[in-house]
Amino acid sequence: MRSYRWPPFGSDRSAGGGNVVVTLTAQTSLSEIPGLLRDRIATVDPFLRSGTVSEVRNDAVRVRDLLVGVGHPVCFAAGVGGEVVAASEEDVVVALDQTAEGLKPGDQVTASPVGLGIGFGPELLGRVIDARGFPIDGGPSLTGLPQRPLANPTPSALERPLIDAPLPTGVRAIDAMATVGAGQRMGIFAGAGVGKSTLLGQIVRHAEVEVSVIALVGERSREVREFVDDVLGPEGLARSVVVVATGEETPLRRLRAAKAACAIAEGFRASGQETLLVMDSLTRVAHAVRQLGLAAGEPPATRGYPPSVFQHLAELVERAGRINGPNGSVGITGLFTVLVEGDDETEPVGDAVRGLLDGHIRLDRRRADAGQFPAIDPVGSRSRLMERICDPIHRQSARTLRAGFAELDEVAELRAVGAYQPGSHPLRDRAVQLESVLSQFLIQEPTEQSNYPATLDVLQKIAGALEGEG
Repeated sequence: MRSYRWPPFGSDRSAGGGNVVVTLTAQTSLSEIPGLLRDRIATVDPFLRSGTVSEVRNDAVRVRDLLVGVGHPVCFAAGVGGEVVAASEEDVVVALDQTAEGLKPGDQVTASPVGLGIGFGPELLGRVIDARGFPIDGGPSLTGLPQRPLANPTPSALERPLIDAPLPTGVRAIDAMATVGAGQRMGIFAGAGVGKSTLLGQIVRHAEVEVSVIALVGERSREVREFVDDVLGPEGLARSVVVVATGEETPLRRLRAAKAACAIAEGFRASGQETLLVMDSLTRVAHAVRQLGLAAGEPPATRGYPPSVFQHLAELVERAGRINGPNGSVGITGLFTVLVEGDDETEPVGDAVRGLLDGHIRLDRRRADAGQFPAIDPVGSRSRLMERICDPIHRQSARTLRAGFAELDEVAELRAVGAYQPGSHPLRDRAVQLESVLSQFLIQEPTEQSNYPATLDVLQKIAGALEGEG
């Protein structure tokens, strides 16, 4: 085994992440070695490229005489890592993965001989790591794992198999009225304090998948610990990998955490395992890309967001989905949370993401304030794949329940002032009579797992009552 040392300054704080190695295990066959060597050598730049810092700002550094392209990782003499985000004939702009403290004009900058990657293997299960793949849970080191590139091309549209089977989440309101398909990309749209994290933990613990990969991007440190210990718990963590970049970390680290989670999920999918990818939150990833774009000199467009923000969001979302494997199709089911700032659902990130996803689950503040968990809005939540993955009886029952909830919303104000008069609308009258049954159907304790066939059975019975049967 031969290793190429990176960074050349002997620091572990590089963008490249330590030594470049080809890892062989006892299970590695002789026939696999040439392919492993070829794949690893393909990532190595045989030339040592260097430049000099010309300007230091809080968010970016300008470097002259460094002939590398956008996306290339670099390392500064002070041990700080970074990535090129813009290039011109005169210089390149480097975003930092740490603070600019200690950097000054004249410092040497060296391009990494290897591309950006993240360690991958079954050893990641049950672990909490940062954007570079380093453990932050106090557990054993994860060095020496085979590397997967952070950026991966997505399969072409016609190479993707159709999604034709539901993925039970264990959450009754979702399984009944916004059914998720195995390999689908769903959004969870929520304001602050409406139970988003608790719902995510419930889905991760109970969804019928083999592995979950969770990216916590831009969260407060306290919230990360609470999510791992209390919301996810030992049961959920045992079959999960958690990638963390908290809010005080640099925009580059936050974006890399999202890409690292995608790369790890792709690794499990490539090994034939049904995988759940949870990204909390896609909005904070967009904020990180906005900072990087503005630092690179992009013009602010829609409400201050540069055009590159929406390109990055599309690339991240498209990395989920199904592919054809040697033993049949296998997929990454994506759950991407979107923070609805001030409950404004028309803000640019939410508006763009809604068009990228295969459906959305809307959490309603009014229901959360009334103490309902999960605070899912059955009228405002949609799965675009229900027509394909659900049988006709399920689809019709879900439509009937949604209509019943819509009628309750329609007459809520009239009932509040005592002005509602029954008799003019049969479905509305039955919805009012069954209001407690409908509300109870949505309510579920965070620790409770709803059985999928039982959920459909109850759904059909309530729908029959709304339609006046029996």
